[in-house]
Amino acid sequence: MVLERVWKGLLLVAALAVVGMFLVQLGVVAAPWSEDRTEVRVLDGDGEPKAVVEAEVADTPGERHTGLSDHDSLESGEGMLFVHGDEDERTYVMRDMDFGIDIIFVGADGEITTIHQAPEPGPDEDGNEQQYRGEAKWVLEVPLGYASETGMEPGDEVEIGLEDDE
Repeated sequence: MVLERVWKGLLLVAALAVVGMFLVQLGVVAAPWSEDRTEVRVLDGDGEPKAVVEAEVADTPGERHTGLSDHDSLESGEGMLFVHGDEDERTYVMRDMDFGIDIIFVGADGEITTIHQAPEPGPDEDGNEQQYRGEAKWVLEVPLGYASETGMEPGDEVEIGLEDDE
């Protein structure tokens, strides 16, 4: 009788562990050991930093969907880094946001491919969500005007302080 309870308990723990690992793999929940922040450095042609951004990391489907919509603002030098598994054509929208941002698309080679200024959250003149596109493995969102203030431009090299780039 006692042995049967022990086996049932162990089976329950194993089943919960499998379900938990499955949810982490799908990106439904973040692993408790996952990195939440990283430093992103944009370098000039001599390898000197033009800008250093302390960025929150959005590396699961849920985090990427929510993005900055639960933020009131960003301070200079702050941002959010969206991490994708590979480089592809990406489309970003400013879902449920109350402030403008710069959206910086970074290719798998670590170079900025496109920079968009997204000043007005909300629908375009046709009532559709404004969309911002670029080729990227990573997308960095920073305060509106920050890219211009720091001199960022397509072709600049970006260093991302993630230890395990997917």
